[in-house]
Amino acid sequence: MAFCNMCGAQIPDGTTVCTACNGPVAPSKTGSGLADNVAGMLAYVTFIPAIIFLVTPPYNQSRFIRFHSFQSIFLFVAVVAIQIVLSFLTIVPLLIFLTAPLHMLVALGALIVWIIVLLKANQGQMYKLPVIGDLAEKQAG
Repeated sequence: MAFCNMCGAQIPDGTTVCTACNGPVAPSKTGSGLADNVAGMLAYVTFIPAIIFLVTPPYNQSRFIRFHSFQSIFLFVAVVAIQIVLSFLTIVPLLIFLTAPLHMLVALGALIVWIIVLLKANQGQMYKLPVIGDLAEKQAG
């Protein structure tokens, strides 16, 4: 239920005219103050906003924001894990000549995927990455 801006009477949601004072009712701002697509986009900036969105009440109630937050965290963990594995492979002699270009390819691929998911979240789409997206959708509910 909402309240009238003029007289304070309780009115049903979606009503444009107050039944008590017949005054116009301005649409009240509900939710978090951030649009879902903006919050979904911010979840990809780093994993820190994603964690904040998952524990903060107005944001964690939106399935869209939860999905993008989980996908952001899973993407970050996957890229870091791949980079760590490639770093361990540099211990083997002469394998650094193979892993150095792979590090750059992983970083470039992560940048491209990051830009794509940012744009898709801004457009209000729940774009699922191949493996990570299924896990994020399962966690988001």
